[in-house]
Amino acid sequence: MLLRDVIGQEKLKHQLVEMVQHQRLSHALLFVGPEGSGALPLAIAFAQYLVSSPATTNEVADLFADPEALTKQVHTYNAPDAIADLPAYQRASQLMHPDLHFSFPSITEKPGAKNISANFIEEWREFINGYPYGNVFDWLQSIKAENKQGNISADECAEIIKKLSFKSFESAYKVLVMWMPEYLGKEGNKLLKLIEEPPPNTIFLLVANSEEQILPTILSRCQYIKVPRLTTSEIEQALVQKGHIDPEKAAQIAAISDGNYREALHLLQHSDADFLTQIREWLNAILKGGPLAQMKWVEETSKMGREPQKQFLKYFNHLLEQSIRIKVLGNDLPLDPALKDFALRINKIASVGQLEAIVQELDKAVYHIERNANPKMLFMALGIKFYHIIQNKTLILTEA
Repeated sequence: MLLRDVIGQEKLKHQLVEMVQHQRLSHALLFVGPEGSGALPLAIAFAQYLVSSPATTNEVADLFADPEALTKQVHTYNAPDAIADLPAYQRASQLMHPDLHFSFPSITEKPGAKNISANFIEEWREFINGYPYGNVFDWLQSIKAENKQGNISADECAEIIKKLSFKSFESAYKVLVMWMPEYLGKEGNKLLKLIEEPPPNTIFLLVANSEEQILPTILSRCQYIKVPRLTTSEIEQALVQKGHIDPEKAAQIAAISDGNYREALHLLQHSDADFLTQIREWLNAILKGGPLAQMKWVEETSKMGREPQKQFLKYFNHLLEQSIRIKVLGNDLPLDPALKDFALRINKIASVGQLEAIVQELDKAVYHIERNANPKMLFMALGIKFYHIIQNKTLILTEA
């Protein structure tokens, strides 16, 4: 993909290109961005730009100049959009360029086999071409990892060292894109010398969600590139242009995606669900209907798939956040009338502290849904907690 195809992040795109064109490119860059911010597409587009530019050209030197000047070489680079028709870019865009390498969490396919990224390169190409804003869970699901834990193994580190020991085939640089270095255990120490003193014209692009779980010895050897969350307008524009979504629906989805384009795509997938009605029914069952009404609601909701359940909880969370904003800033905020009506109604029965407590519980529930929690038990427990938080003002339950 071209840099222009990456959603938003315009400032970072310009900074990266300037680093290359002004010969200030570090040999190891660490892109750190939250899920759905586009850190991986940005790094891949940048890597494709690096390997697609022509290789070195000899500089014409004065015959009486310093003899070293005769062998001096200068890298030449195209503008980011000008590489689209180059044969090198055609290979890079298919993730098949000989100087572009990838490393990512993978699994052992069968006993005795090596756990290396090369075993899944075809699946990786398909994943990146179809779902570049996906997360690790999406990736592991796509390779049918099931309950296996993905990692970047010692065998993979040995493969990286071997690959990068060769000279580049055709481009100015050899580039390795490592996705989720958080999945490197102590095996990652094998790469320290390579990252600190790489072969000539070798570039490491590491892409992470959080630097906290990366080996400190690797962190200290990288230049930090912070990738911020996308803005609401950037997500809205992407949904309209890339997904051909109605602008009004795109605006609503972008508003609750929290700067996460992956989340926006999932919300779009379930946008026809009437979550607002479902939330009203749940609260009525909790506060008025009693245990039988709650059990009936839980029974119906537990039949939803895991992803719709998660989107439902996140939608509820968004409504409560808007309720808090109205309570604190006033009700002049531009909101959909139905959403504003809900926010005003729930503000009559819950304080800011109570709403924040429910938000915390919803966040925990999303976490547990992602880890295959039993939906009946989860939603029943949530209903009991919400009852005590609202009716009895018992916030201490949220600490459990």
